[in-house]
Amino acid sequence: MTPQIKNQPLYRPQSNIDILQFPIIGKLLRHRYGRLAMQSVLTLIAIALMIDGFTGPQSAARNLATIAPWVQYRGIVVIVLLLAGNLFCMGCPFTVPRTLAKRLAIRGRRFPTILRNKWIAIASLFILFFLYEYLDLWASPLLTAWVIVFYFVASFVMEAVFTESAFCKYVCPLGSFNFVYSTISPSQIAVKSPDICATCVGKECVNGSYAPEPVIRFDDIPIAGQPDQTRQVEVKYGTDGTLGCGTLLFAPQIRTNMDCTMCLDCVRACPHDNVSLFARKPLRELSQPDAWSRRWDMSILVIVLAFMSLSNAFGMIPPYYALQEQLALQFGITSEFVVLLLIFGFINILLPIGVSIGAAYLGRRMARVTKRDSIRDTVAAFAPAFVPLGFGIWFAHYSFHYLIAPVLIVPVIQEFLGGVGDWQTWSVGFDTRLIGLFQFTSLIVGFLASLAVAQRTALRLYRRKSLLGLIPWAFVLLVMMLVAWQIFAQPMEMRGTLELFG
Repeated sequence: MTPQIKNQPLYRPQSNIDILQFPIIGKLLRHRYGRLAMQSVLTLIAIALMIDGFTGPQSAARNLATIAPWVQYRGIVVIVLLLAGNLFCMGCPFTVPRTLAKRLAIRGRRFPTILRNKWIAIASLFILFFLYEYLDLWASPLLTAWVIVFYFVASFVMEAVFTESAFCKYVCPLGSFNFVYSTISPSQIAVKSPDICATCVGKECVNGSYAPEPVIRFDDIPIAGQPDQTRQVEVKYGTDGTLGCGTLLFAPQIRTNMDCTMCLDCVRACPHDNVSLFARKPLRELSQPDAWSRRWDMSILVIVLAFMSLSNAFGMIPPYYALQEQLALQFGITSEFVVLLLIFGFINILLPIGVSIGAAYLGRRMARVTKRDSIRDTVAAFAPAFVPLGFGIWFAHYSFHYLIAPVLIVPVIQEFLGGVGDWQTWSVGFDTRLIGLFQFTSLIVGFLASLAVAQRTALRLYRRKSLLGLIPWAFVLLVMMLVAWQIFAQPMEMRGTLELFG
């Protein structure tokens, strides 16, 4: 099935730095099996986590299934997102069966139209963080191993049933996290020449280069401003073909990293060598007014994820447990499930939706443009401003757990391989005061970056009255930063390392 390509103008980022032209890393990424090599390594790691989770010691600090994903991975992924981009989705082990699954879905169907949005992703994020707290996933190697099994099964089934990568695009909570925060990454898929894409017949970047039989096609491609030249293109078939974009992004229309898994299938499928991975300026995507769709689900996803950074950290400090007890006494609720659901539902769903709608309403009233922009469009315009601060909070939180014991995984691996873990040597970490300074810096930088994005948005929407329209949003961002600061100033549980350091 050939996906519909939206009638949108072609686009190319203002960058001449082609990452795939770099001598070593470029050759590795472009290679037909470059991504498979990354996936194979991570798949072996995932298998090791499941083995240790099911058969190893059920101690959070001594099991790969808990130390690797809940301490090591989370600390590393935020660094990689900031410096390189969505490399985890590129090497995601859960998509290794994709090629086989796609063979089964040659005549498959598209994901249901009513579900092609981010509402399921928002729900899956909420469920993951809720279960993480309610079931103490960080402390249970067995439950974490079952989560990994679920990921493999769900990904394979959805890839086999649907012609697109519906699990990655619409369901996966880890992918949704990476999608949102890869929008600040310094790299993006783009095309070298939109003119070539305009005259390309096969659109292999999105359709793939598979064919049931050998095909020779002729494209009329304008070369360097010269008259059209006929170029012969051989569409590969069978095992020599290349999948197109799993999330159905048309390369010359990509303006955002949202939904891009960086699989580079579009690069390998393009018969004209016209698609590549380019470097770009920080915050450039967040400042583009037409980069994101003005949909409620897209805006709520970004804003909710920023508030989840607060609730996830809040659940690890003493005031959270005091609040649980207060709710239980005040309303007579004896079920931890209900208490946790009330807290998480308010902080992660009701509060972000109410705050964003309220800020949009006040900003429009103060700037006196209530009749021009709708609430939905205003929320969509300011939603990107929540990305830098949200990332700063996640970065501060995950870096704490990572830096408190950055090499603790070494003795865990030693014991997994049957040796004796050298805990005394490897149970070292950074000074907590240094970590605190690092966290504070992350919050300040994230807040200032968010404020800069919001200021540009207000200037674009309200011009001379931009300051008035900015005030409600700046206040929300400031309060979120101060709340995060207070959370990180509290004693925080060293989850996963508590048994060794507590």
